[in-house]
Amino acid sequence: MFKRLSIVLTSALLCLSFNASAAEKWRAWNIHSDGHPNTAAMDKFAELVEANTKGEITLQVFHGGVLGSQPDALEQVRLGAIEIGNFNLGPIGPVVKEANLVSLPFIFKSVPHMFRVLEGEAGQTIAGAMAEAGLLPLGWVDAGARSFYSQKPINTPADVEGLKIRVMNNDLYTSMISAMGGNPSPMAFAEVQQALKTGVVDGAENNFPSFKNVGHYEVTTHYSLSEHLIIPECICVNTSKFEALSPELQAAVRAAAEEAALYQRELWAVGSKQAREEVEAAGIKVNEIADKGPFQAAMVKVYDDYLAANPDMAGLVKMAQETE
Repeated sequence: MFKRLSIVLTSALLCLSFNASAAEKWRAWNIHSDGHPNTAAMDKFAELVEANTKGEITLQVFHGGVLGSQPDALEQVRLGAIEIGNFNLGPIGPVVKEANLVSLPFIFKSVPHMFRVLEGEAGQTIAGAMAEAGLLPLGWVDAGARSFYSQKPINTPADVEGLKIRVMNNDLYTSMISAMGGNPSPMAFAEVQQALKTGVVDGAENNFPSFKNVGHYEVTTHYSLSEHLIIPECICVNTSKFEALSPELQAAVRAAAEEAALYQRELWAVGSKQAREEVEAAGIKVNEIADKGPFQAAMVKVYDDYLAANPDMAGLVKMAQETE
């Protein structure tokens, strides 16, 4: 009897030991700070992962880019040094050419159209290419539409001529500004506030929450609704780490990401509206652009040059443009 009890106890201890050793502790990178919709969504994601996996996977989220810059974090997730990242697809474009689709100016008609593209065949193509590069997207999140802000209103491409405009580091963004006669100035996001204040750049472009949250509205006067770029963000996982999980755990983590992504979109809609109201109350003049046709016409050369250099992207571009 005692021998049998000993065997049972030993088996139970081995089981407990196995479960403890099998538990995964993952780290997640997020560039945004407290109060940002993505920060709340990433915290939600961590809660859902632990609940969905019954504690087999726990996630510690590091906000505010404390684990490194976005390019550094992208590489760390690809290598598996960090398991999860909340990334903008803009900087992923130079690494995964299919992801550069979202960086083509005016490729999307609206934010809802962007999500329809990403949740269709074009999105599956992008996700597959990203996964091959080590960045498997589990959920697409909203980053709004990007518009210009500067010391003067921008209503036509001619208003950009001669201006030094900060852009993210992607050849498509520099080509976009150059096509309007402006001078593109790629620089890190953290440097933009001072560059605007000192006149190193004349303007920049981003969405309302980012414009407001980092204080760029304090050193500019006009926000012009060009909405030239609608670039989503993703909740991405290191492909190898994810594929090493059991199918059940994969499903649990993916479900957590999808729920967190929907939560983020809800927060973003509210936050974007509130951010616009707050910057307008602070004195920023927001000007609607009645006719975006001239901006779109200026991008013809950008598209022609891009497709000449990347002819294999023509099908994906067409797929996105034809998505209703």
